[in-house]
Amino acid sequence: MIFGVDTHKRSHTVVAVDAVGKKRATKTVSTTTAAHLGLLCWAREQSPNDRLWAIEDCRQLSRRLERDLLFAGERIVRVPPKLMAKARDSARTYGKSDPIDALAVARAALREPDLPVGRLDGPERELRLLIDHRENLLQERTRAINRLRWHLHELDPSIDPKPRSLDRQRGFDAVDRALAAHADGVVARLARSLLERCRQLTTEIDALEKEITVTVTKIAPALLAIIGCGAITAAKIIGETANIERFKSDAAYARHNGTAPLPVWSANHSHHRVSRMGNRQLNTAIHTIAIVQVRCHPGAKALFQRRKEQGNGGLEALRVVKRRISDAVYQALKQDHYQQLQQAA
Repeated sequence: MIFGVDTHKRSHTVVAVDAVGKKRATKTVSTTTAAHLGLLCWAREQSPNDRLWAIEDCRQLSRRLERDLLFAGERIVRVPPKLMAKARDSARTYGKSDPIDALAVARAALREPDLPVGRLDGPERELRLLIDHRENLLQERTRAINRLRWHLHELDPSIDPKPRSLDRQRGFDAVDRALAAHADGVVARLARSLLERCRQLTTEIDALEKEITVTVTKIAPALLAIIGCGAITAAKIIGETANIERFKSDAAYARHNGTAPLPVWSANHSHHRVSRMGNRQLNTAIHTIAIVQVRCHPGAKALFQRRKEQGNGGLEALRVVKRRISDAVYQALKQDHYQQLQQAA
């Protein structure tokens, strides 16, 4: 029996279906661990032996439920929302409700045999949280710097810090000395407040970068060995990949990160174009590596030039380089994963 789950912030609705997709039972519970244990007891009453939980892939909402079920030894698959939407559109019921959505999730899992399997969170999620927090702090610092520059311009147009100088303590000290001549006024006070906030954010960002570097160096030495892949880029790749074992091949991984080419046919002529699909965060990380390699790595530079000489445009030639890098990233992640398994054993 398959239990489809429609997840929300304060409640989860579960619909049990049999092997042919017929609805058998429905239950709605809160999102606490105690409620999840009660839900598991109910599910065992419905299907004592064989159960599969199909959960809509919204992990901010379903993470606690997945963790409780996995600790209890249950099997979980994650259903992408687009598959659930197609199953709902093809149903005979009208409208949209939690039981309808949960039923659509269960039937989508029944129809699709190769859905991602739910696993407990590992170091990948921790790195993703650190990277996301660092990016939020960077955005906050950028907004503070922009406001600070306007206040400085209002006080004295000659106080004009150089571009990219307000991300280190030396640049902050120079602005602080310039503000010493403007002791009074609301604008000067706001400028000093923003300057102090930029100092604090920079300290937090630097500490996060050091923590990320230590973690990545420990768990992903093979990934860091790729030319152009620094600690922050490697952390982004690890966090967005979320366990390389869920990809059956390097081609599947390339499809996921958007570096696999899309075939295009026109009459008797066929060619490939750059894909705009896939995980764009992963694609951006691989793009960063590709730009570095095209500039300084002989093999990537030669491949890029050769493809341009064959008639490819710049984007298409770079896409070919990114596809090769995707394969190298896949192999490096597999190597690092096996090394962690050996160390754990």
